[in-house]
Amino acid sequence: MKTIPVTFPNTRGQLLSGRLEMPVDGKPHAFALFAHCFTCSKNLTAIRNIARALSLMGVAVLRFDFTGLGQSEGEFGETGLSSDVNDLVSAADFLKQEYQAPVLAIGHSLGGTAVLMAARALPSVLAIATIGSPCDPAHVRHLLRSDIDTINRNGAAMVDIGGRPFPIKQEFLDDVDSFDPEQAIKGLGKALLILHSPQDKVVNIDNAAAVYQVARHPKSFVSLDGADHLLSDPRDSLYTGEMIACWAKRYIPFSQPEPIRARKRVAARIGPDSLTTEIKAGVHSLLADEPTEVGGLDLGPTPYDLVVAGLGACTAMTLRLYADRKKWPLTNVLVHLNHDKIHEFDLENPEKSSLLDHIWREIELEGDLTEEQRSRLLEIAEKCPVHKTLHARVKIISSLLPRGVNAY
Repeated sequence: MKTIPVTFPNTRGQLLSGRLEMPVDGKPHAFALFAHCFTCSKNLTAIRNIARALSLMGVAVLRFDFTGLGQSEGEFGETGLSSDVNDLVSAADFLKQEYQAPVLAIGHSLGGTAVLMAARALPSVLAIATIGSPCDPAHVRHLLRSDIDTINRNGAAMVDIGGRPFPIKQEFLDDVDSFDPEQAIKGLGKALLILHSPQDKVVNIDNAAAVYQVARHPKSFVSLDGADHLLSDPRDSLYTGEMIACWAKRYIPFSQPEPIRARKRVAARIGPDSLTTEIKAGVHSLLADEPTEVGGLDLGPTPYDLVVAGLGACTAMTLRLYADRKKWPLTNVLVHLNHDKIHEFDLENPEKSSLLDHIWREIELEGDLTEEQRSRLLEIAEKCPVHKTLHARVKIISSLLPRGVNAY
């Protein structure tokens, strides 16, 4: 995804820091807001992965730091749930003025609660997704239980949350207690998706059941079975993003993405955090990656897998077209492929050797075919266009685009 750093003012005039995650081709057909969890920041790995999954489906995601957190201005000790709600409204106004009003809002943990509370002030938002969110904002008292007496006695306390100290004032707790979550959820008036893990040890799944019970239709629930509260396994956060994107298509207007022009049909983009690479081919999107043992996250096929997959697909299509033209009874074609590099020895000079790419292709033909027909189809497989390309001398012409120039 293409990341654009942005800043925008909150209601107090303090600048909030954000990142706008755009699809690979820079042409989103919907915009979304993301509210992070309590004391987290926009740079949480799970948030980036959810944004990546959404960007693959053409959704641009604005993730930002709430006031006093991350790179945003302000003092966290002076904030509360009310300021988070106001920050969300400011973020939505920024998108409306600079890009396009958001139609989807996503919140993780207490960020999900903030999204629910802000819903009435976000008229453009048609669908809301919460991830591991408490039903009652006062749940935050549970996180601070060992410091509540100090806060009540002194009016404030430095609280350790996730290994970092944060100032929490009595006003923060009073602000949290002032919200009526049941009333907000009942009057939502928007499609709601609740995602929660049964194994969540920070916010019990009973909270999801309570939100679902109070909410009115249309409402949906997805179990994030096996995930922890922070979605620390990349597969869980990518799955969460995919589920949100698929669900949202039912409730928000997705414009049809434009296919990439022929000379720029395929684009690949990699970010700074992993080997996971987003690929856009025409209107289609997918991920490429490397196995975990070589430093990847194993979230997609390897580049060589994609090369041999292209050969396999082209082989199958070529045989299908040929058999149909001949009216032969070919029902299914299965092409099994494997790629490796092996040493080739120079017989004239045994001391010299080189690595040579080998692709093994086994073709399985189903149908009432004669041996002559089967043999002919094997010959035709050798003539598929990708096979010819791999055997031919291929020229790859590379160039650098000038800074700031978008290839699309």
